[in-house]
Amino acid sequence: MDLNGEEPKESFIADIEKADPGVVTCLENRMHGFEDGDTVTFREIKGMTALNGNMCKIRVLTPYAYSICDTSTDQFAPYEHDGIATQVKVTSSTHFESLKKQLHAPALLTPDLSRFEAPGSIHLGICALHKFRELHGRFPNIRCNKDAALLEQLAEDVNSQMEQRVDSIDKNLIRNLSYTSQGCFPPLCAALGGIAAQEGLKALTGKFTPLKQWLHFDASEVLSGFENSDVQCFLPRQNRYDALRICIGEELCQQLCNLRIFMVGCGAIGCEMIKNYAMIGISTAEKGQITITDNDLIEKSNLNRQFLFRPHHIQKPKSTTAAQSALEINPDLQIEAQQYKVCPQTENSAYTDAFFTSQDLIVNALDNVEARRYVDSRCVVNQRALLESGTMGAKGHVQVIVPHLTESYSTQRDPPDEDVPYCTLKSFPATVEHCIQWARDKFESQFSQKPSLFNKFWSSHQSPLHVVEILQNGGTLDGSVQVSRLLERRPSDWDGCVALARLKFEKYFNHKAKQLLHAFPADTKLKDGSLFWQSPKRPPTPVVFSQKDVTHMSFVVTTARILAEMFGVNWNSQDLLPERIAQILAAVKVPEFRPSSKVIITDESVDKPEEDTVTGDELEDAAVRIQRVIGNSAGDQAMGWRFNHLKPADFEKDDDSNGHIDFITAASNLRAEMYSIDPADRLKTKRIAGRIVPAIATTTAAVAGLVTIELIKIVKKSPIEHYKNCFLNLALPVLVFSEPGAVERTVVKDNLSFTLWDKWEVRGHKDFTLQDFLNYFKGKHGFEVTMVVHGVRMIYVPVMPGHRKRLPQTLLKLIKPSQGKKYVDLVVSFESDNSEDIPGPPVRYYFS
Repeated sequence: MDLNGEEPKESFIADIEKADPGVVTCLENRMHGFEDGDTVTFREIKGMTALNGNMCKIRVLTPYAYSICDTSTDQFAPYEHDGIATQVKVTSSTHFESLKKQLHAPALLTPDLSRFEAPGSIHLGICALHKFRELHGRFPNIRCNKDAALLEQLAEDVNSQMEQRVDSIDKNLIRNLSYTSQGCFPPLCAALGGIAAQEGLKALTGKFTPLKQWLHFDASEVLSGFENSDVQCFLPRQNRYDALRICIGEELCQQLCNLRIFMVGCGAIGCEMIKNYAMIGISTAEKGQITITDNDLIEKSNLNRQFLFRPHHIQKPKSTTAAQSALEINPDLQIEAQQYKVCPQTENSAYTDAFFTSQDLIVNALDNVEARRYVDSRCVVNQRALLESGTMGAKGHVQVIVPHLTESYSTQRDPPDEDVPYCTLKSFPATVEHCIQWARDKFESQFSQKPSLFNKFWSSHQSPLHVVEILQNGGTLDGSVQVSRLLERRPSDWDGCVALARLKFEKYFNHKAKQLLHAFPADTKLKDGSLFWQSPKRPPTPVVFSQKDVTHMSFVVTTARILAEMFGVNWNSQDLLPERIAQILAAVKVPEFRPSSKVIITDESVDKPEEDTVTGDELEDAAVRIQRVIGNSAGDQAMGWRFNHLKPADFEKDDDSNGHIDFITAASNLRAEMYSIDPADRLKTKRIAGRIVPAIATTTAAVAGLVTIELIKIVKKSPIEHYKNCFLNLALPVLVFSEPGAVERTVVKDNLSFTLWDKWEVRGHKDFTLQDFLNYFKGKHGFEVTMVVHGVRMIYVPVMPGHRKRLPQTLLKLIKPSQGKKYVDLVVSFESDNSEDIPGPPVRYYFS
């Protein structure tokens, strides 16, 4: 079986020592990512070629080196250069003990290391519960202390028969199990259901590591505080929430009914969250309200995991469709669907401070870090609890964020993803992923950015003759060079689109390779004497166009189709016939390669240039091109079509009829062919180019269930030790619960401290000056203000020239708030007792 489902890792080789064992060293600052005992295979090694195609079991020495087999023998020539090591997925078998044996000697996964004994106690409780039913023909009565005592005794009896006894049975767990055994807690069912479903898939597919052999976990923190509650609150009332009421009582059920929730995102996790809301009756009372927002439309690729959507919902809004589907589950839901983005642009319209403060809590169901950080910042400013979660394939996480108790989402930051150097994508790809990213960028540049620039240019400069006059007189117009080229090459018919596509083939996959080899011949050496063309740089080979090659023809046809859409050229199915394409291609004159003097960037630290520098000669050439187009056009009507607006392509990965993924697949695989890189299939290309985040229904169900459990704890106002952050990987399987990080407190001086959740308020008036503002802090807290900032604008910094002259001015004049603005949030720093600047908490200043 595939133990983890991860893509095999690859590592570029810098050196292989001829020794016993041989030691492989990676390229500088590039970790191999392998683990002890991994099996790897080698390819493209120069010198020690005997390793190519062989498999070796490795031992990791450092993150940058590992040992392999004995390479000291005559069989292995000295290593010269190049080489790639690829991890090999080795099949593994797993054996399980019988249920009969495991009942008395369970192999338990421990998800919460702070409650190490809990899984053993739960196991005893479940076994005792089955015994209880055998003896009494029923489950224990609801919150019956007598039955709870009987279950405790049965658990003790079961423990006495275990091969390894539990030292200290958690009697509170057993009692809660007795109290709730006739009930059902839907979010816990959802979490366990997702995990169990994944185990079933493992048995069917042989993919991922199966659970060995028991997983027990609980949500007993939800039951805390019910010890003295009236049993009547937990009894059935003959409605859909009876099973839930048995677990959490009527009072908490009513709190859930009246809850006001704002959920951002209605994708995979969002759909599962809405299902949980419907199942436990959240916002089903008049005072309750679920507000959901998502500005995306439903795509075909969503249907395999976003279960509220069906094929007939494709291209409909996610939020409104999810709301309609939720009402089919529970018609009593009070749910409002919106399609706005939660971003700075909607702060003063849809999602104001007043909106956030009207919510009881916020739930993130987002798929990108920046949006998560933004929502987190809004929750901190408005002091609202936030439930944060996410999935990637079999991995998932849950984070609980509670005002004044826990740290926020932005408190901890993952290291940024390493960007691929510009020169690698532009000229020196080393992997098929680089080729796919190049093709995706080429799509955006050719079919979206350039036509948009064309439209913007001619909207601003409506007279072509005037443009020519400006350029001929030495003036500059942004985009004029690119626009002039696009204008001159603009085809008028399908034949022209095919011809242009054929010329692009030659430019991208033949002339580009020849230019690189002209600039850096195969024997080029660096200053240290090493070869220029060595790993990870791969020398290109010009691709010679052939109508017999399926990929070559696919590139030409898909490029021509997208160009035709962009230029407004009509075509039909007959135009796609091979004989029709061949007829057009036969008439295309492909120019010979001419070396260019253009500089090729080889420094990996250099970023993509903002804009190409335009010379005077290029501006003159642009004027000539536009003049030529005007001159070649007979009459205004004939000339007009060339200046008609183009239709930029909006990349859509799920529409197989538009040719977008076909273009990127053909272009990336041709580039891979040019650099002798193994190609990628269409599915992998679509996943990478479409930036599809791997998501599976089992993980999203488990994560959403765990989030809903924490939501109920927030409603109960639980202490921090009852909340559980979670990281899980259902592939391994790993499930780890931990207490959220406590919020950090900053001490300004004795008896004065604050956390990120604190916000100081200052109430002024129309005549309130900057000096009054400074005096307020001097009088209230006894320290000097060293800086006042509003947004990106510095209001007061004493060392800045002229800032002290602002002291008599009113804050109303200095800040200049927009009409109707009642307050602003300021950043204020203070001088500590050690004469150091200390940033204080946000200061909300009210103008009246």
